[in-house]
Amino acid sequence: MTRQMTGAKMVVQALKDQGVDTVFGYPGGAVLPIYDEIFQQNDIQHVLVRHEQGAVHAAEGYARSTGKPGVCLVTSGPGATNAVTGLTDALMDSIPIVVLTGQVPTFMIGSDAFQEADTVGITRPCTKHNWLVKETDKLSGTIHEAFHVATSGRPGPVLIDIPKDVQFASGQYTQKAKAKTSHYMPQVKGDPEMIQALVEALEVAEKPVFYTGGGVINSGPAASQLLRELVEATGFPITSTLMGLGAYPASGKAWLGMLGMHGLYEANLAMHACDLMINVGARFDDRITGRIDAFSPNSKKAHIDIDPSSINKVVKTDYPIVGDVAHVLEDVLHLWKARGRKVNREALAKWWTQIEKWKKVDCLKYKPSEGAIRPQHALARLEALTKGRDRYICTEVGQHQMWAAQYLGFEDPNRWMTSGGLGTMGYGFPASIGVQMAHPDALVINVAGEASWLMNMQEMGTAIQYRLPVKQFIMNNERLGMVRQWQQLLHGERYSQSWSEALPDFVKLAEAFGAKGIQCSDPADLDDALMEMIEYDGPVIMDCLVEKHENCFPMIPSGEPHNKMLLGDAKATNAIAGKGAVLV
Repeated sequence: MTRQMTGAKMVVQALKDQGVDTVFGYPGGAVLPIYDEIFQQNDIQHVLVRHEQGAVHAAEGYARSTGKPGVCLVTSGPGATNAVTGLTDALMDSIPIVVLTGQVPTFMIGSDAFQEADTVGITRPCTKHNWLVKETDKLSGTIHEAFHVATSGRPGPVLIDIPKDVQFASGQYTQKAKAKTSHYMPQVKGDPEMIQALVEALEVAEKPVFYTGGGVINSGPAASQLLRELVEATGFPITSTLMGLGAYPASGKAWLGMLGMHGLYEANLAMHACDLMINVGARFDDRITGRIDAFSPNSKKAHIDIDPSSINKVVKTDYPIVGDVAHVLEDVLHLWKARGRKVNREALAKWWTQIEKWKKVDCLKYKPSEGAIRPQHALARLEALTKGRDRYICTEVGQHQMWAAQYLGFEDPNRWMTSGGLGTMGYGFPASIGVQMAHPDALVINVAGEASWLMNMQEMGTAIQYRLPVKQFIMNNERLGMVRQWQQLLHGERYSQSWSEALPDFVKLAEAFGAKGIQCSDPADLDDALMEMIEYDGPVIMDCLVEKHENCFPMIPSGEPHNKMLLGDAKATNAIAGKGAVLV
């Protein structure tokens, strides 16, 4: 049966058919017909953000915490250009979002009309795919296609630019089942011969390590479960990128912690010394690899990834396997079990003995707080007081982000939302709003630095309007912490523009918005302040005043291999740390 409706109504109907329950957006002239249709229905809730960048980050938080695509709606011109940062962030971190933008009427495109921008041209490099729909009859089918592209293969952001006259005009609605999607069917099953070669390598490896990334989480719950089963069955150690935290539980006996520039000592040295590296759903990012020619120099390398362009792009691999992580891990497990569950147990025992020696360095140990609160202590206490709760953690970008990754433990996937590839300051607060919308009864905490948090502070209005009890845990060192750290270590302590002399009173700021404000500067008061934040039934800004010049360690300096780490003063007396590590 054919159904005639306006383009604006098609947008809302297509979103309903795709199972969308929440849209983050900001209205403007070029999308008013769509907003009028949103007004006349109750199935989809619209969340009015305060900035279009916030809309996209909120959609990212929603998507990352649910596994479903996030959706946002913005107007033409500046509405679309304000979304570019969020689109690029989602592209780098493989987050499935669908962005709908308004456009001037088709007959005005190219005339420099009011709030006109070449949205498709601008966003082509920062989307997985985008469309300009000039015919109403094609609109609904394009929306269904966009959801398919965003969520299939390596997930990512897509954008649909919709001229205003297309929204007003009537056309034929295409059902979801009849939309054209067969042209994009990414390969999900891995090459059987390469899988067999990998299994044979698993059986004889002497120093193996699993290196896992966000692709495990993007693949869905089955992938994380299969990964856990494979790790437990083989007894191999496992580490993860920033984006992969939670795919394997932090309490698991094989867990080495995060690796990379601010990764753990044992994780980085295991990567450096391994003879078989199994990369599962990671992309060999430069924050992980360091100097390529010195990256895991003596290992055979396997790479499982659904994106063919990621294979051999950065690091040459011996066992390249294109396919969905869940499908490939299932086949690896099945074949490995069928061949007798063999591993090199004697060599593996020696490997674990070496790893346990590295663990004794205790690279995250810090001196007790004296006077000011040490940021490590603040996050260790946050972990202790929230562990076991229905908890979701977002972060901004900087030192606090790395400390959060180091000191907070994640037992399950989809519980950790952070900007990895793009490193977007201002991401965490709107992302926490998206997470809280998706999980209204959960404890959602955004770990922030004061500089990052101020970039999208206006979203406190959104939190208040929608009664979202998001907790903003600001670790306030009155500095651009990571910038200051690099200036200290690499630029002769010339602190160029790395602090602000005009910070707000965050307690008064919270109260001005109608939220609760808490300030804590004494380590003795920290637990009480944290519990007050956690238990308050509403949005909170907690201003935690921390040591101003604390550095984040471990740290691999740019251009150095994994066995050249800066570990910090507390480890300088440890004899084990002296082997291959640079100490400050």
